[in-house]
Amino acid sequence: MNQATPRVFIAATRQNDGKTTTSLGLIAALQQYFPRIGYIKPVGQRFVEIEEQKIDEDSVLMNSVYSLNCPLVDMSPIAVEPAFTRKYLQSANNAELVKKIHDSFDRVAWEKDFVLCEGSGHAGVGSVFDLSNAQVAKTLGCKVIIVSQGGIGKPIDEVSLNQALFEKEGVEIIGVIINKVLAEKIPEITQFVRRGLKRKGLDLLGVLPHQQILCNPTVDLIREELHAELLNSPPTLQILVDDVVVGAMGAQNAIPFFKRGVLLITPGDREDILLAAGAMTLPGSLENMAGIVLTGGLRPGATIMKALQTLPIPVLLAKADSYVVASKVHNLTVKTRPADAAKISVIRDLIANHVNVKKIVDAL
Repeated sequence: MNQATPRVFIAATRQNDGKTTTSLGLIAALQQYFPRIGYIKPVGQRFVEIEEQKIDEDSVLMNSVYSLNCPLVDMSPIAVEPAFTRKYLQSANNAELVKKIHDSFDRVAWEKDFVLCEGSGHAGVGSVFDLSNAQVAKTLGCKVIIVSQGGIGKPIDEVSLNQALFEKEGVEIIGVIINKVLAEKIPEITQFVRRGLKRKGLDLLGVLPHQQILCNPTVDLIREELHAELLNSPPTLQILVDDVVVGAMGAQNAIPFFKRGVLLITPGDREDILLAAGAMTLPGSLENMAGIVLTGGLRPGATIMKALQTLPIPVLLAKADSYVVASKVHNLTVKTRPADAAKISVIRDLIANHVNVKKIVDAL
């Protein structure tokens, strides 16, 4: 396996701590040091099918944003399908999986100045099939950056757990990035987390301020999650949802909630609310709601439907009832997608302004 190309492994203390955000921003920041960068997510758990190949969503994102000129199938060599673990425990084939990762890394690293490797959760994720993040980092010869969420005691405790497993595998940790910190708490958290990590022999590489935009889903993401039908032809589905309102009150009481960025969830037969929402939605206005979700699989009458089809915001039809729809939207895991241009711009600035990239390069 290629041992010459510089590389780093991005791990986290938990899922959804910010590995992909960090990876996305770091590629842009590292390009000033390494013009040709490759990317690999050796073990992926969320994937899409492209030309009959299961490709991790994050690999698709990186390739779409940066046009990395790496074989897509090698950027995501192992996709953990629902039956993957059972099959492995019945007939372990670790050597075959490790070879697949090595071969994919070699192809991703071909003619590259640097390779960024992204993990799939905390250090122990994948242990059940002998490919924990710590083991993968070791087999690829990577040094590690750990990403954790804001706070003082909790992130240090969780980093310590992960540190133990990486050190068991003989993997060096470059440092830690703390993510999602309220702006007013950054000075205090930076001071005390740096002290706490230093006691563990670790460096603090950066503290990233919380950015609400990165937590807000687009209407298109919600449409996919709900498997909803689009009832009209709005200019875009990439509208960010800031808040959710369930239309279960009278129309007059609902009107004050029809504000910019609001997603209205209401049964499809609440024509009074739909008429009021339509009257408050104007072509070209920056104060329009983000969208409307009709629930219960209920289609409005022909007159209301015709009015909804002319609205400049997305109108979706979901089969589930309002409670289920609202719960799914509330619990939605928001992932950055290739079409999220505004989010990607924020992420690049976030890493460039708040992470000591030079320290990372020097550590390699």
